[in-house]
Amino acid sequence: MAILIFFAAHWYLSLFSQTFFQHRYGAHSAFKMSKGWEKFFFIVTWLTEGSSYLSPRAYAIMHRMHHAFTDTEKDPHSPSYSKNLMDMMWKTKTIYTGIFDSHDGIEPRFLKGVPSWPAFDKFAHGWVSRFGFAIAYTAFYVVYAPNVFCYLLLPIHFAMGPVHGAVINWYAHKYGYTNYKMNNTSENLFHVDWLMLGESYHNNHHKFPTRANFGVKWHEVDPIYPIVLMFKTLGIIKMNPVAVNKPKSLKPEHELEAAEF
Repeated sequence: MAILIFFAAHWYLSLFSQTFFQHRYGAHSAFKMSKGWEKFFFIVTWLTEGSSYLSPRAYAIMHRMHHAFTDTEKDPHSPSYSKNLMDMMWKTKTIYTGIFDSHDGIEPRFLKGVPSWPAFDKFAHGWVSRFGFAIAYTAFYVVYAPNVFCYLLLPIHFAMGPVHGAVINWYAHKYGYTNYKMNNTSENLFHVDWLMLGESYHNNHHKFPTRANFGVKWHEVDPIYPIVLMFKTLGIIKMNPVAVNKPKSLKPEHELEAAEF
């Protein structure tokens, strides 16, 4: 039981950091926060993603590229241009690493307003930090795993962030249903999304990328949106007006500027 609780806690806490901070805030500016709170959530992201920590800056840039180049050869992660899931994940890793290691060759529109804390990123992204978390996860399993089969979950712990991304970037571009006709393959993977905390409403998200609530229909519950509203009430964030309501119209994604991602 302890292993299942630990796995679920790591899954959802890591996913919260990705969808709230890296995705909705970093990539799409659905809301604003002070530099102090931004650094706080950098640390929270490191603690929750652990060995699979993704730089909020590099994540935001790469995700903006995904929206600008969806289902084209320039898309960092498109099933249409990958042989299989692992091939797509490796391509994503290569592009992500290139973004993290260099500021050159990145279009200015992808850089505007992305969260940045270079000194902390260097530490959190380093192998000392990654191995430290990996050792901690393994130690927990050594103490609490009731049988050897539980250890099959450990690789997911080590790569939790990329696993979350792969679920959406592969399966939500191949399976599901659509609310909106788009010039891409985005689908809503689940009708009710508690597993991916609203991230699986991918067709909705490609239609309204800056909207803070990923759900549109009554059954599309976005578990993160009430937290966003709570943080707004507490004064931790300020909502981007565009993110509150569904825009009446949108430009094609490849024409979007940074403020519209």
